Amino acid sequence: MTSKQTFSILFWVNSSRAKDNMAEIYARIVVNRKRVNISLKTKVDIKKWDKNKGRLKSKDPGSLQINRFIEQTRTQIFQSYMDLQANNEAVSATSVKSRFLGEDENHTSIKELIAYHNEKMQHVLNPATMRHFKTSQNYIMEYIQKEYKSKDYLLKNLDYGFIIGFESFLRSYKPKHYQAQIGNNTIMKHIQRLRKMVTMAFHMEWITKDPFVKFKPKIIKKERDFLTQNELERLEKLSCSVERLTQVKDLFVFSCYTGISFGDIMLLTKKNIVEGEDGNLWIITSRQKTSTSVKVPLLPQALEVIEKYQKCRRTSITGTLLPTLSNQKVNSYLKEIAYLCQIKKNLTFHMARHTFATTVTLTNGVPLETVSKLLGHNKLSTTQIYARVIEKKVSEDMQNLKMKMARKTTDECSDKKNQ
Repeated sequence: MTSKQTFSILFWVNSSRAKDNMAEIYARIVVNRKRVNISLKTKVDIKKWDKNKGRLKSKDPGSLQINRFIEQTRTQIFQSYMDLQANNEAVSATSVKSRFLGEDENHTSIKELIAYHNEKMQHVLNPATMRHFKTSQNYIMEYIQKEYKSKDYLLKNLDYGFIIGFESFLRSYKPKHYQAQIGNNTIMKHIQRLRKMVTMAFHMEWITKDPFVKFKPKIIKKERDFLTQNELERLEKLSCSVERLTQVKDLFVFSCYTGISFGDIMLLTKKNIVEGEDGNLWIITSRQKTSTSVKVPLLPQALEVIEKYQKCRRTSITGTLLPTLSNQKVNSYLKEIAYLCQIKKNLTFHMARHTFATTVTLTNGVPLETVSKLLGHNKLSTTQIYARVIEKKVSEDMQNLKMKMARKTTDECSDKKNQ
């Protein structure tokens, strides 16, 4: 939960630049601890200034007139703040100042858009998705700093050039935490997140045109890797004295036979196991990523993993169905497991989900529609990305077709002989 938005107005005189005891009055606007100053273009005698009350102490006509001016300014600034809230616009110290000065038409900035997006979407989007957005937002601000030598950028100046400039910046960028450059599809993801925020600004009428109209994303289709039946069997049979590797292997096998993602497995408890209408045990949960309901009948291999950790000290402490580990450590340990099993693939935990879709289900004749339900997908097209029908299945289907055609030919020849 975020704290309630804070807003205040303070009037002060810049006594450090006083000349002949005369100093200029400023209004300070503070929103969520971020502040801006506005000069009132009026000078007063600093001896007459009441610092605590933010007004003149003197009762002479000139002082009373200035005090009235200060109160009018306070009212107008407060009204500017209320107008922004009423219109559901981004509220910041800068935007209040711009509204007060009448400079805010199409003057909302990228930084303000980011703040507005994050405030409105933090309870709508999954925390992991929000983290991805913040990563993209950091890249956007780095690009603005490098390309425009500025800490911010006005939305009204967004154009096609900004987008392709950002793409070029990402293609040449080398992240500090690893040496490799950002991949093409990851770059498109960052641009897609920028596009979602810009579309929000367009719908809010903060910009009059969509700069993405001419932009075409360049997604490179990649084959989804998975384990073959032989590789899966080698992994299942792996006997290892290192406990951490054994636990990771078990988690991976469990995912191969349920299709449940790593993040969702980490949240499973005994309450997620229920007896279905068929009398068998099922896992009923919802996807952390999409909140979609998932119901998976437990295959013997998955049940075996669950039973193994029923009386485990670690799971009894955490209250989870299986041991909990970080995704980073799991993927690191999977590299060791791949080496031990002589699997020459870049083994990641998500590959277990692909293996479930292909080797475990589709290859064994489970319809695509059923696989889609088991994976918790809302669209069949999403499942088609995960689930490739491998060569063995194609070969079997063609062999069955050959047999049917051969029988048909034999039957036709038999019929002709009998005539």
